[in-house]
Order: sequence, then structure tokens, then C-alpha cells
Amino acid sequence: MPLTKDHLNRYADALLWGLLKARTGQFKRGDIVLIRYESPALSLAEILYDKLLDMGMNPIPRAGLTVNMERCFFDRANRRQLVFHPPGEKELYESLNGSIFICAPESLTHLKDADPKKIAKSLIARKQLREILDRREEIGEFGWTLCTFPTPELAANAKLTLAQYTDQIIKACFLDSDNPASRWETVYREAGAIKKWLNKMAVSYYHIQSENIDLRIRPGAKRKWIGVSGHNIPSFELFLSPDWRGTEGYYFANQPSFRSGNYVENIKLAFEKGRAVRIEATSGEDFAIKQLSMDKGACRVGEFSLTDRRFSRIDKFMADTLFDENYGGQWGNCHIALGASFSETYTGNPAELTRAMKKRLGLNDSALHWDMVNTEKKTVTAHLLDGKTVTIYEDGIFCC
Repeated sequence: MPLTKDHLNRYADALLWGLLKARTGQFKRGDIVLIRYESPALSLAEILYDKLLDMGMNPIPRAGLTVNMERCFFDRANRRQLVFHPPGEKELYESLNGSIFICAPESLTHLKDADPKKIAKSLIARKQLREILDRREEIGEFGWTLCTFPTPELAANAKLTLAQYTDQIIKACFLDSDNPASRWETVYREAGAIKKWLNKMAVSYYHIQSENIDLRIRPGAKRKWIGVSGHNIPSFELFLSPDWRGTEGYYFANQPSFRSGNYVENIKLAFEKGRAVRIEATSGEDFAIKQLSMDKGACRVGEFSLTDRRFSRIDKFMADTLFDENYGGQWGNCHIALGASFSETYTGNPAELTRAMKKRLGLNDSALHWDMVNTEKKTVTAHLLDGKTVTIYEDGIFCC
């Protein structure tokens, strides 16, 4: 079943709820909102464009590269072309107030033969643009959200029919409700109670244990759990950006990753003194190794996340990080992200954070941010500073 016009209108409403919720500052008439979309999602982009105009915004639509364009770019681009920014790009990012991205890939593995070093070089070059938006978000002048549009390629790689895939999106984003924004507001409120409980604890480290995970993560000073903030539709995860220096042990991602046109399966990581010192994968190992060496922070943890299965209606592998990192299923999920941290998990005003402060706090800096998902039955124990322990997550549910 394709997304109907009613579904598309509700999807747009959910995204606008997310956009408004994600920004700490108020949107106002005349604000500039970038709509980035891939070509199969044109119908949703058009509805968003219409609604943003009605809100008095200045929407800027921008279509993504086609599969052939992207393949050609990483095949043909020389060193200068890999790092090229169009004139005015920096100025646009310095003026943006909002951004909505609609992911609708027509291929997930079209870059499997591309040089990972060229992919990494291009990502590193765009890091300075991301940093502009990060800083604008920290001072409340920018907000963003994103979503996924169903495509035959996504469905095929998830081993679902297009109708089954679309149904997962409808359920997960509450598009079967007349008022999805109201449903998201309820999740936002209920998740807020869990975050409040988690953030009252003075934690030395978290211990994550499953059949294939034995990992210790140190939250570090001045950290808080965040999530269900409007930044992603759907979003059920609660997460923090830990002090990367306190990561020790073993992690396993039993869900595959489709990243930068490559397929990576069964990622195993061994951490010592905060760094991934061993990386194994049954598929895509060479690509993974090169990704984790793209810069100094790429082998460090920038995020630790847990999803409560009571919130999430996602019960299928979706071959899409946005849905897979919010998987509910039987046991919920946890994931770590290697690479960049989120300054929003700082308990103070993120606008105060300088590069030196982030370094002192152990907030990681990298051009990479790669979410790696585990859906095994697991227990997460908080080891408190006073020596006590509290089980915070078990059988896919927060224990508050």
C-alpha cells in the first residue's frame, strides 16, 4: 500500500511538529528552512513546501544527487572536487533557521566499489558546514528534523514487500492517527518522565551486558539523557554523549548497517582506554576499518542510546538507521555511535561550550557519526558514585 494523500499530509504535520519542537528558539515568519529530499520523496517535499509557505517561512527545496551522480562523483572527482563547496553555501548555512531531510534512497550499495578514502575526504570537508549548524542550534537559531520515505530499494534490502515496509512507516510515525502531532506530544511527555529519573542518578559508569556485549561506558561530568526531541521522525530512543575516555570492553552490532553506499554486517568492536582497538565484521570489514580511521575521533564513542519497546511500534528490520536505531520488537535496542558527540547532552548551556571545554569533558569530535544497533536481550546497570547499583534497563524496558 503506497502512502496516500492523507498519509502524506499527516507525515508533513508530524515533521513540522518535530521541526518546531527541535529548535530551542522560536521560529518566526520569514525564517529560512531548507528542504532536502531524494527524488522518490518529491510528493512529500511538495506538501512540506506548501505548508511552510502558509506558515510564513521561506522554504528552499534542494534535491539530492541521483545514484549515478553520486557514483560518478566518487569515481571521477579529483582532490579539489572532493572538497569543493559551491559559492554561497557557507553563507546559506550561516542564515538557515531550519532543515528537513527526507531520505528516500534508490540504492543502498551503489558505492561498494568506491574508494573509502575519497568518501571520508568528502565527509571531512563538509564537517565545517555541519559545525556552523551545530553552533546555530546551540544558540537556539536553528532546528532540524528528518524522516524516511518508503522505496522499493529499502523494502528489498529489509526483505519486506513495499506494502509491508510502508505499513511500518505508517505505524511508527502515527500516520494512522488523525492527529500524529498529538501522539508525538504524548510520547514526548512520557519519555520526559524517564529522562528525569535517569538524570537524577550520580553515575560512575553504565555496564551493558547481553549474549555478545560486555561494555562499560562512563557518562562523564555534566551529562544528561536526552531524546524524543523532534529531531527525528520517528524517534523513541533516549541517549547521551558519554566521556569517550571511559569506554572499555566489547560491543556487537547484530543489525546490519548500510552506510555511504556500503553494506556492513556483524560488527564486533573491542575498546581499550576509550578507543576501538579491534574491528571485525563478516561483511564490509575493510570499509569499516577505513571509516574508523578517517580522523582521530572516528574510533571513539560519541553516543550511547536505549529504546523502550513500549514506545516503539517498529518490529521489523528496516535497512535504514533512523528506524533501526528506534527498533522496539521483543527486546528493544541499544546502540552506540562512533564519532561525533551531541553538545545538547551537556547539562549547561551548549552555547557556552568551547572546543577546549568539549575536550576537557571528553565530548568527542569527528566527521563520522555511525550508529551501530544491537537488539539482543540485555541488562544495563548503573554503577553509582556512592557504590550502589541500579538496573536501569532490562528486557527492552526502562526500569523506573
